Amino acid sequence: MKPSFKMPNARFFEKLKGLDSETLLYRVMPLFLMELMEKYFRLEIDGEENIIKKGRALYAPNHSGYSGFDAMMLLHEIQRLSGTPPKVLTHHLWFLTKTTAVPANKLGFVEATKKNALYELKKNRQIILFPEGEYGNFKPSSRAYSLQEFKRGFVRIAIEANATIVPTIVIGAEETHINLKRLHLTKYLRGLVLPLPLNLIPLPAKWKIIFLPPIQLPYPVSKVRDSELMHEIADDIRETMQERIQQELKKRKSIYF
Repeated sequence: MKPSFKMPNARFFEKLKGLDSETLLYRVMPLFLMELMEKYFRLEIDGEENIIKKGRALYAPNHSGYSGFDAMMLLHEIQRLSGTPPKVLTHHLWFLTKTTAVPANKLGFVEATKKNALYELKKNRQIILFPEGEYGNFKPSSRAYSLQEFKRGFVRIAIEANATIVPTIVIGAEETHINLKRLHLTKYLRGLVLPLPLNLIPLPAKWKIIFLPPIQLPYPVSKVRDSELMHEIADDIRETMQERIQQELKKRKSIYF
């Protein structure tokens, strides 16, 4: 399903006059930009019926394209299709200073910690959590669509919060922003990983977002201490997503045209 897009008319701009600057900056403009991106990337949605309309849900997407466009597009599409804005669990670098933390929070980003994830879910909200972490979107483009190891935290969080997991696939972000290599700056800041990008302007790759069937894990909270089980569940979800990614890549006739 391809979302419809209409260019704003004079009436649209007339409505903007009565809005305060914060609403314009953090609500209207992001919405407008996301709709432009839908058109630019010729976005296609598959599996809309798998989106959770109400209640606790944890969307677990592959992470690709160093820019984080995948997070923004997923936030926008889930809100558009469900009517509920999810929170995006985001890299801690966004929250090192007030200058970046304030706009990040207003756009729907929260720092990627277990505490924050559980807080949002137990409030019956929905979250987007990338199981690969920065190792997914900061991997070199030579390894495009090769899922990195899934951290098991998302499984534990889903069980503790009794939340539904929705495995989600993004095709196209890998070709939108090209990454030459992954930089490990452990000498300066322990555990810091950054990309070495080739392009800053996004390339017009065709995008497809696929929501796979929801998973409700039938385990008591005590099972989160079973490391072997957590590893097995995470690997099973990863393998399912990797298989579907390969199927989609085989069906794809072109990337940019």
